[in-house]
Amino acid sequence: MAMTDTQLFTEQDLQDLTQWRRELHQYPELSGEESATADRVVTLLQTCGPDRVLTRLGGHGVAAIFDGKTAGPTVLLRCELDGLPIEELNPTLPHRSKTPGKGHLCGHDGHMAILAATARWLSRNRPDRGRIILLFQPAEEDGSGAAKVIADPRFARVAPDYAFALHNFPGIPMGAAVLAPGPLNCASRGLKITLTGRTAHASQPENGISPAPAVARLLTALPGLGRSSETSDPDFALVTVTHARLGEPAFGIAPGQAEVWATLRTQKDAAMADLVRRAESEIADVAQSAGLDHQLSYHDVFQHCENDPDATRILDRALDTAGLARAEAEMPMRGSEDFGRFGAEAKSAMFLLGSGMETASLHNPDFDFPDQLIPKGAAVFIAAVQELCGAEAR
Repeated sequence: MAMTDTQLFTEQDLQDLTQWRRELHQYPELSGEESATADRVVTLLQTCGPDRVLTRLGGHGVAAIFDGKTAGPTVLLRCELDGLPIEELNPTLPHRSKTPGKGHLCGHDGHMAILAATARWLSRNRPDRGRIILLFQPAEEDGSGAAKVIADPRFARVAPDYAFALHNFPGIPMGAAVLAPGPLNCASRGLKITLTGRTAHASQPENGISPAPAVARLLTALPGLGRSSETSDPDFALVTVTHARLGEPAFGIAPGQAEVWATLRTQKDAAMADLVRRAESEIADVAQSAGLDHQLSYHDVFQHCENDPDATRILDRALDTAGLARAEAEMPMRGSEDFGRFGAEAKSAMFLLGSGMETASLHNPDFDFPDQLIPKGAAVFIAAVQELCGAEAR
């Protein structure tokens, strides 16, 4: 039987959670800087009576622990703390960002509100067995947060048997869900290429070594490393040049240094290793033929995210219990998600929660998380923990 919002939350609950979400929206913080956001989370959790709260987990992460009465599985529910370095352009929104150049334009404020709703429900419905961990994870946007949380020695105290997450997604009908076993998000990493030659007077470029021809070659050679356009193809590979800089902004100097930035994507991690090898070989050949030194560095490294079959079946039943309609989407998504790292620690699964066909896209400067999704997302998480930990509404 489907659980309605009114069975799980009072009208006052929803008003409180909406207000809290909108407060978060006004004060976004970037990856690794989420100290004030974490403080707001801790303050809210204190009203929900968890047995323990871990702070500064893997940075600014917060984990609330709700113990069951008897032994059983440890179930981790995860959301994200960080916003984006994007100026919010939504002048009519009363709760728009008050921090210039930063915005909650991916919906992490809404994901936090969903976990806060789950915490409020757990305050009234303690698990019968096992443990429930509510993880407010730092630094998802740059791909570093999950790895830092897992590397924190205190993570061993909350090591989960199951891990679940969600992400809102525009372009999917409001409140509908997308869930499937197997790959959900592609692997990706940023590649920064530095090319170094020798500057010269602009009237005598022959006296220097310009990286300009090498940059021109790389702008086409790197995207040419792509394979297949379908992410469902295991050989899928995509290279996107995202930034290039040549020399200094001066008319009298022939350039001696350049940078090219590119993002590499593959369906799975194994294919990423092959794409990295091919990209590095191409770059070395281009630099050598131009007489340039080159350096490479990698940034925002995301492993691929894959839904475990058993965890997916649990979420599938939870979606039915919560009464969410189903929708279809291309899988895996090209975008990356660092929740995939929890797959090495637990049986994990993530679903997409539709935020509407007319809602602005994620990372658009006018995106705002739809508040009506707060009880819907929480209902799914609650159904999953009820199955695994036996918590019953009363």
